[in-house]
Amino acid sequence: MGQLIASLFVSIDNMMVAKNEDMSWVLGDFDPEMGADMDAEVMRSMQAILLGHTTYDIMAQHWPKMTEAESPGADLMNGTPKLVFSRTLEKAEWGSYGNATVVKEVVPAEIQRMKSQSNGSMVIMGSASLVQRFTNLRLVDEYVLSLHPVILGDGAKPLFKDIKDRHDLRVAKTKTYGNGVVLLKLQPMG
Repeated sequence: MGQLIASLFVSIDNMMVAKNEDMSWVLGDFDPEMGADMDAEVMRSMQAILLGHTTYDIMAQHWPKMTEAESPGADLMNGTPKLVFSRTLEKAEWGSYGNATVVKEVVPAEIQRMKSQSNGSMVIMGSASLVQRFTNLRLVDEYVLSLHPVILGDGAKPLFKDIKDRHDLRVAKTKTYGNGVVLLKLQPMG
């Protein structure tokens, strides 16, 4: 059975993006070991990438233009099927790859069916509102958080906004990188 993994960059004040969708705080001090670990921990097993509308808009502008030589991980990002959750998009394009599909609603039974038919993982990348919906529906099997040593403050988008109930998690792994980022791998208990 496959897993649903939420893979996210987050600040220590629980924010995913700064004002105006600014992600410069993530890109500033790249650590090659961190990139290699993300590749090994999350990307190698993914059979589908799940994106919300905003994250799709940002990623679709960047990744389809990248080659593996220019940006390690580009082949996996571009070659992996993508499900774009949006009530307003009619179609989702991913350059010449043709592997992005619009999904209008989160249907828990359909997500469970997809997980049961997979031996890899479905990975939510970014997409705060999608992570919030899947968390509230208890569909996330693992959170892989890259905790950045920065406080983003007002105007930023929080990760765990509007979570309805308590969710107890166990720490499956931690690792600190040379750039100060802490990897937290968390799994729901029970």
